[in-house]
Amino acid sequence: MVKTNFSTIKELLTRKKRELEARLKSLTSEDPFSDVERLNDTAAIDTEAREEIGHERVEALKLEVSQNLARVKKALSRIGIGKYGICENCGKAIEEARLKVFPMADLCVSCERARENS
Repeated sequence: MVKTNFSTIKELLTRKKRELEARLKSLTSEDPFSDVERLNDTAAIDTEAREEIGHERVEALKLEVSQNLARVKKALSRIGIGKYGICENCGKAIEEARLKVFPMADLCVSCERARENS
């Protein structure tokens, strides 16, 4: 772990995890396709189209939230095993400023740039 306030980061990540889990649950209930009554509905074509678009929007948001949740869980796991703040690629310490801005970072700035450019 780099010389960052460990407890503050862990608290931040734990809070973020709860928020993302709540958001995922909320999105699931917002999905027009989650309403079983919609199958019995003989709605107009424009209503069907609106539901389809709503479903696609919710699915895209759920994917984004799920990916963020996975990153948060991974960071919490890395804290638990003592690997947090260490670049997964080169093994060097991830810069403290980077962790403050993006606490789920698992690559140092140099390795992240190299990954983006490849």
